[in-house]
Formats: sequence, structure tokens, C-alpha cells
Amino acid sequence: MSEVWDELQWRGLVAQSTDEAALRQALQSGPLTYYVGFDPTAASLHVGHLVQVLTARRLQRAGHKPLILVGGATGLVGDPRPSAERTMNDPATVAGWVGRLQSQIAPFLDFDGPAAATMVNNLDWTQPMSTIEFLRDVGKHFSVNRMLDREAVAKRLATTGISFTEFAYVLLQSNDYLQLHRRHGCALQLGGSDQWGNITAGCELVRRVDGDTVHALATPLLTKADGTKFGKTESGAVWLDPELTSPYAFFQFWLNAEDSQVEGYLKAFSFRSREEIEELGRQAREQPRARAAQRALAHDVTALVHGEAAARAVQDASAALFGGSDLSAIDERTLRGALEELPTATPDSLDVPVAQLLVDTGLAPSRSAARRTIGEGGAYVNNTKVADPEATLADALAGAGLLQGRYAVLRRGRKSLAAVSVPLRQ
Repeated sequence: MSEVWDELQWRGLVAQSTDEAALRQALQSGPLTYYVGFDPTAASLHVGHLVQVLTARRLQRAGHKPLILVGGATGLVGDPRPSAERTMNDPATVAGWVGRLQSQIAPFLDFDGPAAATMVNNLDWTQPMSTIEFLRDVGKHFSVNRMLDREAVAKRLATTGISFTEFAYVLLQSNDYLQLHRRHGCALQLGGSDQWGNITAGCELVRRVDGDTVHALATPLLTKADGTKFGKTESGAVWLDPELTSPYAFFQFWLNAEDSQVEGYLKAFSFRSREEIEELGRQAREQPRARAAQRALAHDVTALVHGEAAARAVQDASAALFGGSDLSAIDERTLRGALEELPTATPDSLDVPVAQLLVDTGLAPSRSAARRTIGEGGAYVNNTKVADPEATLADALAGAGLLQGRYAVLRRGRKSLAAVSVPLRQ
């Protein structure tokens, strides 16, 4: 417990806190009950949420007791975004998402022992409150002037405007802290730095109503080297749900981390020691082409989210796609996830020329260029070199058959990949 604050700071996980000396003392003095909240505004968490999940895990491993709040009430409203009003989701849909998010978070924490985690849902205490109770017991303690000064609210008032529903969100989240303080003795709220206003409003509500001092800790919002939002790709958010982002695509996201950022990501997302991370950071600076730090990061986070077996499977698939091992050994789900990330041709039969497939997938600009690539020994089907510029896909497969009965991997040179998916015959 005495070391966890220094650990969080070294890992770059402290962006803001209330009275640092008091919080450090509270963490050193004995088990502290803390909470972190997630609103079910989608069917899955994304990698941005992992900072909070893993920071909660670090605090629990230091002996502190987590409360994991998935907001069945706040998820019906939505924290105001700076850009526009959120779409209201159906209560049944939100309730279903609550269960899905709880199931995603649960494997990261221990629900037994002296620091056992507890799942809570703010619908349990919010739904029974009447409007009059909410206005008298919670709303009475908030200044509209201060609420108008909040950054997200100010931006919305200057652009699209804001509904009373989203404007009042801060009251709901603040009441969560008050209720958890009373019910569980919660004395610390953890959240992203974009939640700082909501978190400190909760601290103030606890002070005003119960006269107690509680703490707040905000982690930084991670960004890419160019300053853009972390966790976004051209195809959208990187989800924790394997049905929304395949384990292979998840692994590749981390593998593609910029050299300048990878050491920071290792600190935030892995549980490697300081010595290991500093050594990997040195390798990233001095031997960037080896990408040792990125490989370690991709393995660690994929194993945390999808399990060690899935991490090994996608590592093996990645190696096989580039000729490092047998493609036929890749299981169907991992292969499908890997090929979904590639440009894909969908011929009706195996009689299509390989040269045409190279064109259809963008690996060659024209049939003549494709034939030239084949003639120069630069084209492969399932890691087997194609020798004849006029060869069909059937010729190139040489009787070996399609992978999993329907797929083939095209490669031009060492690194340019594409997929072939032949429709299954009914």
C-alpha cells in the first residue's frame, strides 16, 4: 500500500488529484474503498476504458477495495459531449448493456478475499428517488452558475445548446459518490481527466451533505503521437468485445503503436516491472525496426483482454501470414479475423487467374504489372511462390485446397498482403 501512489505516478496514471498529501496518506494508512464508473452507452467497452479498468486492478493488488459501477441510471441520460446531444437509448437496451459491461470488467478483478471487488448499479438508488427528493436532497447543493462554467456545458451553450437532461447529469454522478460513501464507505473516485468536473462535484456533495472529506484521482486521456484520440482507427473504435474487434485486429492495433508512445503504453497497460519496461523503451529508441516493445505490448494487452491462448494464436497467425509458419494451422476464427483486416477479392471459382486477383485486391495496378510480379518471383498464394504468370488460383493451390475450405492468402513481396474469399457452395 505504501508504494502504490509512487507506482501510479511512475506509470503516468496521475493527471489530477485532490489534496495529494492527504490521498497518499489515505492509501498508505490501510485498505481504502474506491470506485470507478462506466456508463453503458454501447454494447462493449473500448480500449480507452482499459486505463480505468487496469488502474482499478493495480489499486486492488495493493490491497484496496474496488467498487465497479456500471451506470444503469446514468447510461439512460448520458454525460454531455462537447459536440452534440446524445441519442437516448431504450431502457431495455441499456439494461442489456449493463450486463455485458459487467461481464467484460469482472475478469480483471478479484471478487474474493479481503479486498474483494463489488459490482454496483446506480439504478438501484436512483430509480426509487422521487423528483422532489432528488431536487431537495441533491439539486439544492448545486450552483447553476458553477454548472454553467463546466467546459462541456459551455461549449454546448455556445454551439448547439444543451437539454436539461444532459445539463443535470453531474447531479446524478455526484449522488453516486454520496450513495457509495454512505453504503460502502467509499472514499476515492477514479476516472479519466475528462470527468474531473463530475468527480470533484461528487466530492463537494459528500462534504456538503455528510461533512466528510473524500478523494478524487483522474488519469490522463491518452493520445497518439499526432495528438489525435487514442483507441480510434480508420474503421472506428477498438472494442474489447471479440465480435466487434477480432483478437487479431486488437493485437495489430497495439503492434502498430508509435515508437515514441510505446513505452508510455507499456506503463499504462501492462503489468511488467519498471526494469522490463525501461529496457523495452531503450530497445524502441535504439532498435526501432525490431519492434520488441510493440510485440511485448501487443501480447500483454491481448492476453489480458482475450486470454493467453488467443494471444498466442494471433501471434502465430501474424507470423504465418508473412511466411513464418504454416497457414493451415490457424483456426478458422483467428484466420477470419486476420483476413478481415486485408483487402479482399471474392471470385466465384478457383479458375480466376492469380494475376487478376492481384489487381482486384490492389496488390498490382494492372494485369501486365501483376504478371511481371509473378514472373519475377514476387507473388505467393498461401506462402507458396507462384511461378507461372498465367496460373489460376486452382493452379497455385496445387491441390492443397483453400484454407478452412474457403480462404487463400495473397502476398506480393515480403509485406504486402491480401485475402481471397471464395463463397461456400450450398
